[in-house]
Amino acid sequence: MTRGSDVSECVRRSLERYFRDLDGEQPGDVYQMVLGQVERPMLEVVMRHANGNQTLAAEMLGINRNTLRRKLADLDLL
Repeated sequence: MTRGSDVSECVRRSLERYFRDLDGEQPGDVYQMVLGQVERPMLEVVMRHANGNQTLAAEMLGINRNTLRRKLADLDLL
């Protein structure tokens, strides 16, 4: 199994558990919930592996450094 599929499987299991735990309640805003839960830890781990180097972290993430800076600021991670 590749690392990407490990992450996919983890998300899949978590979402299955989330829907099971709703016990009949109607879910809402699942897309934003998942993105909100994944983005912060992803940025924290990548920044740690890049030793705080935003240029390197942006390259690792495949995004522009300015986009990374905005996301870090929005999440109070600067």
